[in-house]
Amino acid sequence: MTESAGTPGDPDDSAAGEDRTPDAPPPAAGDDAPPPGEDSKPSETSTPGGETRSGSGSGPGPNPENEGGGAAVDITVKRKRHWLRWTALGVSFLVLVAAGVGWWLYKKLDGNIRTDTSAAAELKAYEKERPVSVVHDAENILLIGSDSRAGDNRKYGRDDGGSQRSDTTILLHLAANRKSATAMSIPRDLMVNIPVCHKADKTATRAQFAQFNWAFEMGGTACTIRTVEKMTGIRIDHHMVVDFNGFKDMVDAVHGVEICLKEPVDDKDAHLKLGAGRHKLNGEQALGYVRARKSLGNGSDTDRMDRQQQFLGALVNKVQSNGVLLNPTRLYPVLDAATKALTTDPGLDSLKDLYDLVRGMRDVPTEKVQFLTVPRQPYHLNRNRDELVQPDADKLFKQLRDDKPVAVVPADKLKDDDKSDDGNPDAADASGPSPTPTYSGNNAATDLCKQ
Repeated sequence: MTESAGTPGDPDDSAAGEDRTPDAPPPAAGDDAPPPGEDSKPSETSTPGGETRSGSGSGPGPNPENEGGGAAVDITVKRKRHWLRWTALGVSFLVLVAAGVGWWLYKKLDGNIRTDTSAAAELKAYEKERPVSVVHDAENILLIGSDSRAGDNRKYGRDDGGSQRSDTTILLHLAANRKSATAMSIPRDLMVNIPVCHKADKTATRAQFAQFNWAFEMGGTACTIRTVEKMTGIRIDHHMVVDFNGFKDMVDAVHGVEICLKEPVDDKDAHLKLGAGRHKLNGEQALGYVRARKSLGNGSDTDRMDRQQQFLGALVNKVQSNGVLLNPTRLYPVLDAATKALTTDPGLDSLKDLYDLVRGMRDVPTEKVQFLTVPRQPYHLNRNRDELVQPDADKLFKQLRDDKPVAVVPADKLKDDDKSDDGNPDAADASGPSPTPTYSGNNAATDLCKQ
């Protein structure tokens, strides 16, 4: 069946002459003739029946100068669209993979953190006895270093049924404007009033005047928090408990921390053997360094606390100076180690909560990250225990409670007439209307090898 004469041919069909089958009948005379009034070049070869072998450039037949051009353009467009579709699919796949990996990493880190719900429950039961927050947005976080010998920690001492002690306790005060952070160490042998607390078996202890680390051993985190709050009048907003192995992993995650020793040390109990001079400590060595007591310094717990503060300052400086907080590939190992080490209250038990906390601290200058110890002196009834020095201690507690600044300087730089009996200053500077109390301590900018 053929088209009737005079019926216009399909432009696409006529333009692609090569698609016509050899057996197809020739077009009727006049089908290829240009409309009246239009100029056209004569055909190169014509048959008696008028069939055009090579049409004019303006006619519907193939153009000798651009033969098959329409089909070529169509193929190019199709290929381009094909390529774009595959590119879009590839990008979408990569985005999905990245999102999936990111979500998996987030859930892994988030799942590392353990929540201390029992402490939260006990603190809620004693809510009426607790101090109230004085300054909005200022935060006080109690950091507790647990020296439990259970599980992987048994190599550091005798495992006495998994009991735990607070070998290190630090009250970290974050200023409301996040321009400073003050870490106050509380000696484990400080004599304090410990309130009635509940043990793991739900039995109650009696209120007693005893050394500070008994609170953690008897009543855990909640008892320690309530003891600190009664002593200082400062509301504890959050708490974190860090174990031995977690501390080691965090040091390893930042590829070690540098310290300098004036004398060699060989301490079997602390698993530490180093010569005098500069050393870059790995996690195991760092743990020995901060735990060593009899083999470093004067053998006192006071000297050990000073060494712990200096090392923590060096660790903070290492994290900030190497851009760890702004580099995801370097930040992940640190977060992984830190989250595995932590047991926190419900208010800090997610990665988002911890990230918000760290983000608020990342712009604090290292010289404004300060470390000091609560003013204390040997206990008058037992020289192996400590007691608070007053009014210095209460003055420090009030400054932190009211979010007011304190200053720290190395002990050897304090003037003799400004020092109290234990080396902490009496912070009285009559030259100004609102003097800043100054205490013996250091900051995170201090170079341990230039002291």
